[in-house]
Amino acid sequence: MIRFHKTVATSLGIGYIGKGGGTVAAIFACLCWYGLWLMCPFGIVLQFGIAIAITALGIWSSNEVEPYWGKDDKKVVIDEVAGMVISLLAVPVKWQYVLAGLVLFRFFDIAKPLYIRRTEQLKGGWGVMMDDILSGIYANLILQLIVQLKLF
Repeated sequence: MIRFHKTVATSLGIGYIGKGGGTVAAIFACLCWYGLWLMCPFGIVLQFGIAIAITALGIWSSNEVEPYWGKDDKKVVIDEVAGMVISLLAVPVKWQYVLAGLVLFRFFDIAKPLYIRRTEQLKGGWGVMMDDILSGIYANLILQLIVQLKLF
């Protein structure tokens, strides 16, 4: 069972890349989101279902790998995937918005403003995931504004 959790936590092995793994995982999430939508456009209910499933699985798997790898190991990148998906919730799936979502999400995830850094103190999988969840929410709010103002 630990092999399953390591596969999930590393987002199919992306986390083993090392430096830059979080960015690669976020880009992978963008490509999957965009590609999936091109093949079969999906509605908001499915979008939220995907986000909830990835987040729940990320919390669970992060908890399970922590005894082996330690707290919030750099190999764990499922949090970036979850945060990126949250960034794109209820946003029109256009490459411009997906790219803007990626830039905004990575900004918030790296800079960690607005109390994001404090969430890393939470225990287990919640501490791993919550900073990326919040980063995704902040990125999504700005993206919603961009969409409403029709900036591109």
